[in-house]
Amino acid sequence: MIALQMEHVRDFMNKLLLTPVFDDFLVSESTITTFTTFTIEGQLRREFYAPDEFPEGMDPESSQVTWAMIRPFCLQIFKGKRLPLSFRIVLQLSAAKTAVLLEENDLNIAPEDIFGLFLNIQYRGGTLTLTTGSSLRVFSMDRSLDQAWDRSLKEFLAASGLE
Repeated sequence: MIALQMEHVRDFMNKLLLTPVFDDFLVSESTITTFTTFTIEGQLRREFYAPDEFPEGMDPESSQVTWAMIRPFCLQIFKGKRLPLSFRIVLQLSAAKTAVLLEENDLNIAPEDIFGLFLNIQYRGGTLTLTTGSSLRVFSMDRSLDQAWDRSLKEFLAASGLE
């Protein structure tokens, strides 16, 4: 687990809200506090869609929405001249990308043993902090998955111009 304090809050927020940089991430949860607190649960409600209306590009096996699906709604909450008082957005790496991470790092962990690889984005008091985390379905003292996820996220941020 690493915690990164982002120096360029405006640049990060522009990429988060106005570009597809984070669109492939799943949303675990989001809480945004402006004049009131808005809470978004990232669980996908399949019953909302007719069978032929399922969102294009969405993994049919996923139980969570993607950042691409809720980004426009979050943008509406964030719009205005004032920054929110605080917010917390918890993103999760998709199962497909988690499998790629395991393969690229030659990790001997079964994908089904991983509950999730998370990116916590938290803003409070003018400070924007990113924190990584992992959750396994099995007990392990091995931290190689955490280290690989931390490295991968740093590379992703650098490639996105968010160092």
